[in-house]
Amino acid sequence: MEGISRRGLGRLALGVAATVPATARAQTAPSGPPIRIGYSMSLSGGLAGNGRPAIIAHRIWADDVNARGGLLGRPVELVHYDDQSSGAQVPGIYTKLIDVDKVDLVVSGYATAIIAPAMPIVMQRNMTFVSLFGTGANNDFKYDRYFSINPAGSKVKETFAKGFIDLAMAMDPRPRSIALVNLDSDFHQRTAESARYLARQAGLRIAYDRAYPPSTVDFAPIIRAVQAARPDIVFVGSYPPDTAGLLRAASELRVNFQMFGGPMIGPHITAQKLQLGPILNNLIIWDVYAPEPTLQFPGIRPLIERYQPIAAKENVDALGYYVPPMAYTQMQVLEQAVKRVGSLDQAALAKDLHANQFDTVIGPLRFDELGEWAEDRNLYTQYQGVQGNGIEQFRKAGTQVILAPERFKSGELRKPYTAGA
Repeated sequence: MEGISRRGLGRLALGVAATVPATARAQTAPSGPPIRIGYSMSLSGGLAGNGRPAIIAHRIWADDVNARGGLLGRPVELVHYDDQSSGAQVPGIYTKLIDVDKVDLVVSGYATAIIAPAMPIVMQRNMTFVSLFGTGANNDFKYDRYFSINPAGSKVKETFAKGFIDLAMAMDPRPRSIALVNLDSDFHQRTAESARYLARQAGLRIAYDRAYPPSTVDFAPIIRAVQAARPDIVFVGSYPPDTAGLLRAASELRVNFQMFGGPMIGPHITAQKLQLGPILNNLIIWDVYAPEPTLQFPGIRPLIERYQPIAAKENVDALGYYVPPMAYTQMQVLEQAVKRVGSLDQAALAKDLHANQFDTVIGPLRFDELGEWAEDRNLYTQYQGVQGNGIEQFRKAGTQVILAPERFKSGELRKPYTAGA
């Protein structure tokens, strides 16, 4: 894999954790050389919309840790470089972090496309590695020091689309057919495979099954083709620009499906919520968090309340429901492992991460042999009652209700989906 040039490294922005003000410091302030945590993060390019909120969450965590006396009595310092949303930059960044910057710990940036290129470097150096939103990133490597902060779990085929298909099969009358539409990307191919597998198990006829290329800009032909197939429900996998295009095309063509949605990444970002407004009504979205009473784990609300004013100043995702809770959790599990182990020994940290439960702002979790969540938590949420394009409606419970899994359910399925028509 290609590294980055010396000139490229010179352009990268080094980020260091802010020092906690004296008034906020714990009675026993951290001292000694800092514990340095290194990683790449997409601060520019196509993934920056999620990379920049992750950095804010990391800074809040570092402030919290340092206010409590640091890790092992030492201050925590974050060292990160902008990977420019390019996997080709990542190997060079991790080589520099480990060999030149001499960081003590490493974590990942956002997304599978950024995580996978880091894996060979991290493995060569025998570092424990906690990743953020990677799907199946360790399936081929099977590295025993890899741990994933992503609720998809390791059995993506068997579990990812389960909530969506279960909702469909509970309808009366039951649907008979399904259409599958997805971007031709690793993540969405995996999620489509899950929907295909579970649909067949449920006895659903697959009326349409197509992947579209990343270069697609006109989505009306896709929606017309799906309409022509006349499915009862539609499972869609897309990234933000595609999601907006698909939903606007669905609105213009006045679709009418009993269920429509899936891993359509985009409405997770506040700007897209506000742009689409009522087009979101009755759309079902795979998600990781929604401000519903069933997901109010200890610490989550204070985190969001601290994140939002910082986000406003830095002009990043205003609500912070998607990436920040997971990014904060990424650091929480590392913190808890270090404290239990009492050192920075990489083998001991990995052993602890495999063996123990972690209490986080997104609830308790454990890791399986591949470093994925031992119990998946693929949420399926539905937008309901969206009026206009105001932000306040998205801050309150009831606008994005949780339909599945049952233990987090906060509302009832509404149908059909008509794209705001």
